[in-house]
Amino acid sequence: MAKKHALSTRLWHWVNAVAIIVLFMTGLNISNAHRNLYWGQYGFDPADAWLHVIRFPGWATIPGHYNLALARDWHITMAWPFGIGVLFIWVAMLVNGHFRRDLTTSPKDWTPGAVIASIKAHSGPNAGAHHGYNSVQKILYGGVFGVLLPLMLISGLAISPGAGGYAPWLIDLFGGRQSARSLHFIAAWGIFGFFVIHILLALTDWRLILEMFTGGKRESAAPPPPPQPDPIPAADEGAPAHG
Repeated sequence: MAKKHALSTRLWHWVNAVAIIVLFMTGLNISNAHRNLYWGQYGFDPADAWLHVIRFPGWATIPGHYNLALARDWHITMAWPFGIGVLFIWVAMLVNGHFRRDLTTSPKDWTPGAVIASIKAHSGPNAGAHHGYNSVQKILYGGVFGVLLPLMLISGLAISPGAGGYAPWLIDLFGGRQSARSLHFIAAWGIFGFFVIHILLALTDWRLILEMFTGGKRESAAPPPPPQPDPIPAADEGAPAHG
């Protein structure tokens, strides 16, 4: 029986989980260095900021105290497995059909009825019996794979120190380095929100977590019923009798 989660998906899942946690917590430390977000190419004056970010406490950052240089070193180091992983999982999902088979949505998945049914499926007494991808999961996973992860990767490249030398067009794509920084911040918190929802849904059934280690088993379609023999035709009443 085929695995529900391919080995490539499981390996990427856990490597990416570690990378994102470290990237997020080091990113909070980096954010503490300048707690204002701007649009455009430049941003220095707090009066021009569209958002004033809070100062994040040490328990939420890596390292646990303010250290911009060390936080940047960790951030850049973990950006490599994250970036390579995003490219890897997209190639894997396209090759093994995971995205097309499990995450592609149809118009009916976006209807209020489908969303409500999906929420009820994960909150009712039989929550653990649902192992497929419902409408809400397809929308969430599709948004993460199709929007947030690529946006994190591309905007991160745009705000890296050397982007002006090796890819100035990437900065222009976002309308400026500060715009890329703002979108990077938004995408990071979008992924954090997904992470929280993902954990809460997984905790509805511990088998969902176990399947991400073992691969689980994909439920196969019910086999077609065996063919029935053709009925014996009735005797033709108009045929002559044989004696």
